[in-house]
Amino acid sequence: KENSSENILSSANRLLLHEGKLMLAESTRPLDVYLFLFDDFLLITKIKRNKKKYGGSDTSLIPICPSLTPELQSFIREGGFCTVLDQPIPLDRLILKNVEPV
Repeated sequence: KENSSENILSSANRLLLHEGKLMLAESTRPLDVYLFLFDDFLLITKIKRNKKKYGGSDTSLIPICPSLTPELQSFIREGGFCTVLDQPIPLDRLILKNVEPV
């Protein structure tokens, strides 16, 4: 809703530390996710692949944010997009553990 809450990505002081694609082990099948690690929270997005291509055949004209990784830029040009999977996880509430590969 408009003006009901601050846009979580609008902070001018927020820094994007790392981003990348991961496979999330969720229930019975793996889920492709794209993570954005900011200096204050972790944002998990679900990777969606659009079945339709954009109207024109030259997808290189689609405006892409230059700060995104080349992998994500390419994915977006192919019609893909990311939707937020869940609420951002504040880093002060995040616990990381090393696990053995499955």
